This record gives sequence, C-alpha cells and structure tokens, in this order.
Amino acid sequence: MNKLYLLMIALIGFFAIPSCQTDEQSLTTNEVNPAAPGFNESVSDAKAIAIADQVMKAVGGRKNWDKTRFISWNFFGRRMLLWDKQEQRVRIEIPETSSIYLIDLKNETGKIMEGGEVMTATDSVRKYTEKGISIWINDSYWLVMPMKLKDSGVTLKYLGQDTTLSGEMADVLQLTFEEVGRTPENKYHVFVDTQSHLVTQWSYFPKASDEAPRFTVPWRDYQDYGGIKLSGDRGNNKLSDIAVYSSIPEQVFQDFAPYDQSQFQ
Repeated sequence: MNKLYLLMIALIGFFAIPSCQTDEQSLTTNEVNPAAPGFNESVSDAKAIAIADQVMKAVGGRKNWDKTRFISWNFFGRRMLLWDKQEQRVRIEIPETSSIYLIDLKNETGKIMEGGEVMTATDSVRKYTEKGISIWINDSYWLVMPMKLKDSGVTLKYLGQDTTLSGEMADVLQLTFEEVGRTPENKYHVFVDTQSHLVTQWSYFPKASDEAPRFTVPWRDYQDYGGIKLSGDRGNNKLSDIAVYSSIPEQVFQDFAPYDQSQFQ
C-alpha cells in the first residue's frame, strides 16, 4: 500500500455541538448547515463557506447527516470500522493482527484485544485506546470529510477554479486548522465540482507552509446510503463495504464476539 496514505492523520473534532450560525445564501428554505463552535468564520471567505454549504446539501443535507446513526466501512482492505455516530463509539477490527478495539470516543476509554489477547494492564489499554482513536480520526475523515468543512478550528479559503486530474472543472477550497486535533499543521485543497457540488478530489499537505502537496487523489463513485451520499473510490485505494444502519445490536460495541451483520437494520 502506498506509504503516503499511512502518513496522513486527519484532525477535525467530530462531535462539537453545532452553533446557531449559518450561511443560507446557497441553501433552500429550512436547509441550514450551522458551523461547529470554533469554526473560524471571521477569517474564512464567504464564498468558501457558501460552497461548503452547497457540498452539505449535495451529499444529502444537514438533516440527513445529523440523523445518521451507524456507519460501517473497510479502510483500504486493512481494517473494518463500525461507528456509532450519535453515541460516539466505534468498533475497529484489524484482521492482520487479530485485534479488536471497542472505543468510547467521548470518554476516550476502551476495551482492547491486541494480537488475540485481551488487554488488562492499564498502560496497555491506554496505549491501544489512543491508537484506536487515531485510527478512527484518520479513517473516518477519508470517508466523511465533505460533511466536516465547517468544523471547529477550520479556516476556509476560496482559491478559485481549477481542473481536477481527470479534467473536470472545480472550485478549490483550502482548509487550514488552528489548535485542533492531533496534526493541526496540515493543509488540504478540496476540489468541488461546479455542477454537482460534490467533492471530486483532494490534495494533502503535511504543513500549511508547503507549496506542493504530498499526494492528490480522487473522490469518485458516490452512492446513496441511508439518505446520505458517500464516496469510496480513492484511486489506487478503495473504501469498501460501506453501509449505513439505523440499528445495530448493543453487544457489537460491548464485547469481542463475532457479530452477525444480518441482524443490522
């Protein structure tokens, strides 16, 4: 697998309670997209904010995103994640190391099976809980970044229009960050299709001062999942087995036993 993908750890805080601020210029009546507390609206471009709102509408709208409960996906064939978005929990399975992490993201606690062995020592549990949180931050950002354009600490700038690697015209947004997450020095250029308003490409810069990206990959193959649109095609790598559910048995987030996905709804 391309090492460049392993170097990128996304940084947005996913669970801030939305503020009452919103830019409704590009939205229909009752279709609002409030920014998270701490979004740097005062130094962000109004056009960039309006485009971010168009993106949210294009992927299904804020109401559908807010009511989404469970999301599952396979990250580049390396690990499987089941995310309880509303209760802030995640189950991560890593077949290569026979590992399962059951993480409470809100309290930053976890139950850990590493290498087929259940961890009981406090320092080991803490170590792998931190690893699990980092995995979730990274892997979920690769899936749902379009919904996170107005998160805490984000500054949005409009860079103008450019063509993607596949020759499509796009509006380009720059995302930089201030005192949030684990790698706030990162920068992204997000390409938004001028017709569909979907994100079709992104470029990753390890540091905001970098002039050239470390890599650029497409966002392709959007499909509907429970009222929201998600993309799994990242060029040479794929997010697969994407699904959205409204109900998953509680034991999936409580014990290491194999689960029966046919029980999911």
